[in-house]
Order: sequence, then structure tokens, then C-alpha cells
Amino acid sequence: MKLLIDGLAMPESARRHNGRLWFCNWVEQQVVAIDAGGKAEYFDVPVEQLMGWSIEWTPDGRLLTTGDKLRRYEPDGSVTVLAEQHANEIVVDAHGNIYLDGADFDFSGGEAPKPGWIKLVTPDGAIREVAGEIEFPNGMVLTPDGRTLVIAESFAGRLTAFDVQPDGDLTNRRVYAENLGPDGICLDAEGAIWSQTGSEGVVRVADGGEILQRIDLPENRAPFALTLVDFDGPTLCILTSEWHMDDTIANNLARLRSGAHTGQIHTVPVAVPPAA
Repeated sequence: MKLLIDGLAMPESARRHNGRLWFCNWVEQQVVAIDAGGKAEYFDVPVEQLMGWSIEWTPDGRLLTTGDKLRRYEPDGSVTVLAEQHANEIVVDAHGNIYLDGADFDFSGGEAPKPGWIKLVTPDGAIREVAGEIEFPNGMVLTPDGRTLVIAESFAGRLTAFDVQPDGDLTNRRVYAENLGPDGICLDAEGAIWSQTGSEGVVRVADGGEILQRIDLPENRAPFALTLVDFDGPTLCILTSEWHMDDTIANNLARLRSGAHTGQIHTVPVAVPPAA
């Protein structure tokens, strides 16, 4: 495992785009792009919340951010609000359908949890809920054929799969894998998913729950997001921050918001490349 970059506030929402690793630097309100050599480019974004937002791209290459609203960043530098909808994670299909997830409670403020949802934003701007009763919705992946969506249900410790219908609806809800601690996940070319264990480790897991590979992290180093890139071969990027398992969630989040910048990104060579 190799350290790619450190000194980040809280790296999240890892993505592969145009040959670089992209991610959100929460608290600092930045989107960051970094190459295999560690050269980073920073972009300030107008997301009006410190944590709980993500990035993705439209099929024609325009950046999207979630958070307090769904925003699109135009080639001329302007920003378009696509939806007055708060959300956490995001995936986009080849037709421009945008899947958002979230929950209607104040997680960082310590409010009691409520089940969350997945909502679909169609290219014409319409929004509808396509799945509910999600136990803290987090990372999502779409298979390359666009026919299956898998979401991390963090509080349930499982990955849940849906069939994607031609109109974008989600059906045939089923368990992909259990006994995990999933957050930001990624899909590889063999259909396996890299996920968090719920402690200081990440695993490559197959549909049905078989663990194919495990990588352990140092103590008090939690992996919040994962993605696969091509950095001189298939490479798993692990976005981590300092996290004390014996402390409360509220105290850990407060330290990340106002304490020292402990965010790090580690890379590990792997055998299987990212999904196309």
C-alpha cells in the first residue's frame, strides 16, 4: 500500500475520470483531481454543507455535485441548479438519468436515524422516488450495461441490488452481500465490488457475499470511499481519515470538521481493472 497524498480534510466520493482520480475534499469544499504521481488540482465548489456530498459526470462530461442541491457545472463556468433536492451519493446512466440517494435526518447533528431513499432525476428534470426504506444510503454503482444498481446500506451492513427498468424504475430488490460496513464502493470488470468491512479494512466481494480479497489498514484509519483507476495498471484507491472506533460518531465527525487535516489516499495494485 502506497501513500498518494495526505493533509486532506476528509476525502470522499472517489471517482475515475479522464485518467485521473477525482474526489471531494469535504470541509474545505473542494473537488480535487490527482494523477498517478500525486500532482493535484483543486476546484472550489458552492456546496452549502461541509459533509455529505458527492460528484459525478453527465454523459457529455459536465460535472455534477450533490449536497444541499443538485448542481451542474457548465463549460462557460456557470452553475445550473438541476434540482432543489438535497442528496448524498449519485450515479448517472448512459441516458443521462441521475440517481440520488439520501435520508431526511441530521446525521452529523446526532438526530435519530430515519430510513432513506433513492430518487431518480430524468433528463427532463422530473424527480421521483424509486426505492425507499434504505438503511442509511451511501455509495452506489451501476453495472456497465445499466441493468443493475447496487447501493451500500451502511446501517444495515449490506450491499443491496436492484434491477433497472427501461423507464429508470428499480425492481427486484435483493441482497448482494451482507456482514460488511459499506460506504463509498466501486465495481470491477469481473462484477465484484470493493467495500468497507466496518472496521479498518476493505474487501473485494462477489455477488452472494464471498470475500475474494482483503486489505487491512492501520489502526484508527477508516476507509470512507474506494475507486479503481489505471495508474500504470489496475489500482485501488482507498480514501481514509482518522477515525477512533472507541469514540462516538458525533465526536469523530466534530474532530474531522474542526481538527487537524488527517485525510489520506492510499493506492494498492490489484489484478482486476475497473468496470468499463
